[in-house]
Amino acid sequence: MKNSVFLASSFLLLTLSACSQNVDEQTAKETDQLLTSDWQTIADSAAGQQVNMYMWGGSENINQYIDEWVAPRLKKEHDVELNRIPMNDSQDIINQLVDEKFADKSSGSMDVIWINGENFKTAKDNDLLWGSFSGQLPYFNDFIDKDAPEIAYDFGEPVDGLEAPWGKAQFVFVHDESKSPNPPKSMNQLAEWVQENPRQFTYPALPDFTGSAFVRHVLYETTGGYEQYQQPAASIPDLETKLEPMWDYLNSIEPYLWRDGETYPESLAKQDQLYASGEIGMTMSYDPALAASEVLKGRFTESTRTFVLDGGTLSNTHFLSIPFNSSAKAGAMVAINELMSPEAQTAKLSPENWGDLTALDFTLLSLEQQDAMNDVDLGAATLSLTELEEHRLPELSSDYIEIIEKGWLQHVAKE
Repeated sequence: MKNSVFLASSFLLLTLSACSQNVDEQTAKETDQLLTSDWQTIADSAAGQQVNMYMWGGSENINQYIDEWVAPRLKKEHDVELNRIPMNDSQDIINQLVDEKFADKSSGSMDVIWINGENFKTAKDNDLLWGSFSGQLPYFNDFIDKDAPEIAYDFGEPVDGLEAPWGKAQFVFVHDESKSPNPPKSMNQLAEWVQENPRQFTYPALPDFTGSAFVRHVLYETTGGYEQYQQPAASIPDLETKLEPMWDYLNSIEPYLWRDGETYPESLAKQDQLYASGEIGMTMSYDPALAASEVLKGRFTESTRTFVLDGGTLSNTHFLSIPFNSSAKAGAMVAINELMSPEAQTAKLSPENWGDLTALDFTLLSLEQQDAMNDVDLGAATLSLTELEEHRLPELSSDYIEIIEKGWLQHVAKE
């Protein structure tokens, strides 16, 4: 009798396991069909879904834009509930996906992720992303220049439809023009400014994204420009030697930095606090309108302004993607499409919301849509879009980033 019960239980477990496997296979087949479905079918499938959006949560403005501008519209217009999940660092998102991939977790908690650069390459190389979905999005097809290098490539890596552009960023320096009316416009001038204004300058410790970007500017200006680095790092046999002027520059200014260079702010948020309190006289951002947003909040002085280097500053595109094991892929596609709409992009452009530059091709917008963007008050602290565009530099491919970040720890932080 006991053996019969055991055999019956075993048979039941095998049956349930087979049924579960069949359900999983059917679900996977249905979601893969979304990559070829018409948009109405996708929108109908998305209705009623909750979409978990995992993203860096360090900006109050960005968080507020998602929670108070985007989420209510998604719910009202598409019956999709957007749930923002803040993360300390984009790398944490990738680490969690790697763990889920290793554990063969087919139904994950992430539906939309905000990534670019080396994190995208890692995700792509490890099959952490769902599929080539961006071509299914109406706003991508209507308003994006698909052949533009900054859209087709992410830090030198082909996008292949695995992510959709959300916005563009450009590095700017932030200063108080009442204290420094003539800010430095080159790395040589910055070194002079740092020595003349001891303990008034610093930059976030690497691997902070903005601190790393500052160091890449030093690389360009101290080693002869960016052109030589528009090839894979492995193809430059004497790369370590080429990097030496960058380390020399950073070490030469270190004794004059905040706290005599003995420590660095652990994040851009900490650096911004130092600037807001007057402890340092300059900060920096990959968001050209951040300063204007902080002025509006009363955190930065009214005389805060931004500037770029005469030789230009780094610019890149940031993207949204869908993980391989998203449980709400249709909802994720609808959410990403809505985030790319002219209305959402115009609202995002305002410093009151975020101040992020649009990912859309301006020439593909209607005259009414163009006027709406042109009417956005970027604030006195924000440079004109024309000036920013005239000073844009391409980013390094992602294989350089790890080399530079490890090198900084070895040649600067430890010396």
